[in-house]
Amino acid sequence: MILQTSQLTKKFGGNVAVKDVSFSIQQGKVNAIIGPNGAGKSTFFNLITGIHPPTEGQIFYKGEEITKYPANKIAELGLARTFQTTNLFERATVFDNVVVGHRLRTKSNLFDAIFRTKRLKREEETCKEKALEVLDFTGLSNVSDQLVANISQEEKKRVAFALALATEPEIVFLDEPTAGVNPDETEELALLIKKMAEKGLTVCLIEHKMQMIMSLADQIMVLNYGEKIAEGTPEEIKNNEEVIKAYLGGGSASA
Repeated sequence: MILQTSQLTKKFGGNVAVKDVSFSIQQGKVNAIIGPNGAGKSTFFNLITGIHPPTEGQIFYKGEEITKYPANKIAELGLARTFQTTNLFERATVFDNVVVGHRLRTKSNLFDAIFRTKRLKREEETCKEKALEVLDFTGLSNVSDQLVANISQEEKKRVAFALALATEPEIVFLDEPTAGVNPDETEELALLIKKMAEKGLTVCLIEHKMQMIMSLADQIMVLNYGEKIAEGTPEEIKNNEEVIKAYLGGGSASA
């Protein structure tokens, strides 16, 4: 297991968004988190990636406790994140958006920028090479010089994937990666996620499209009202009475 949470809890005032969730992410696999709307899935992602500090509990990455680490430190360790809505520079090209991702791995400072040092020039070339590599991997080479504002929603999803991959992560957290795209595009993005896992990356995703999850995930955790109600293989989850009850019984009230 590459990452574990132990009794992770997050309270917003009197509202408990995540309650005592213990979960292990399997290395090199596609790990999925599902649950009704408002079940605490995105909040759980936010706790792991340092966007919100947990109220209680612990997070371990490769045996190191990272519970109190800020988001930038967690990203440097190799945890990348995409969001439900794509956070991209709309008036910049696809290529320029992706170049930004690899700057996380550079060492140049203000001195290098002012005097255009050899280190800066070398790192700029490295960033460009990494951008070209991930654009090819994500199938975006043909639109690399287009403005993000002018490409399709499915292509914007791929740019978000590419930006995350440019940081050279070990785990990629995908928050509803196929939201807002049609069934054919969903299938294409699912193939890209599978390709990422086959490359050796660990993937953890939140998704509402059950057919996709059941065919793609190696293991699934189910949240409802902020609590873990089930964990297992797609087949085990499909036949779990608590899961069936949670979905047929409607959504959750948690944030």
